[in-house]
Amino acid sequence: QEVLRNITVDIPRKSLVAAIGPNGGGKTTFLKLLLGVLQPRHGEISVLGISPAKARGRIGFVPQQINFDPDFPITVLEAAMLGRAASRTIGGFSRADRAAALDALRTVGLDGLDNRLFPDLSGGQRQRVLIAQALCSDPEILLLDEPTANVDPETEKALYELFHELNRTKTIIIVSHNLRVVISHATHILCIDRTADMHVVGEDDSTRLEPIKGHSAYSTINDAHPVHM
Repeated sequence: QEVLRNITVDIPRKSLVAAIGPNGGGKTTFLKLLLGVLQPRHGEISVLGISPAKARGRIGFVPQQINFDPDFPITVLEAAMLGRAASRTIGGFSRADRAAALDALRTVGLDGLDNRLFPDLSGGQRQRVLIAQALCSDPEILLLDEPTANVDPETEKALYELFHELNRTKTIIIVSHNLRVVISHATHILCIDRTADMHVVGEDDSTRLEPIKGHSAYSTINDAHPVHM
């Protein structure tokens, strides 16, 4: 089944891209293509000037959800250090790996919880550990697939403030259904529904998200490009 077609997108470095669109429109597939997990049948993809597979070590990825054994006794620190596992060809984790994981946990606000068991954390805390895991290798690009889907509004606000701060040094692509929150931080809006179009936030005075009167679940993105709903 063809999921995406006729896409030409150039994502500037150190941009914060909000990838939005309907369920089944291809957003997660788009992220997997950037990771090199999926290969396009036609066309080419370049990430940081090289193929996605070669660039994967410079990309941090936070999935929408993970399946884990609640009885497996992995600590928060060990879970965060898994972000360095790809660079380990032999032996265990080093002091540098541990230091990087502790620094990433501090960045996401989990300082002092490194010896807690991962299954004992709340949903929001687990999500922060996954973000720390992605940050542990100091990636140039962060891909976040619904990173706040299972957290409360207060945690969601704090996480987006964190993403905004990380965007000072990293390119970030966030798949999200919470348009008003993610777009308030985004520099670009990528509308994905079988194809994709990029909107630059603030490129002209008319770039804005507008609710549709009488339809609380729908909004339009208006700018100089074709309108998306």
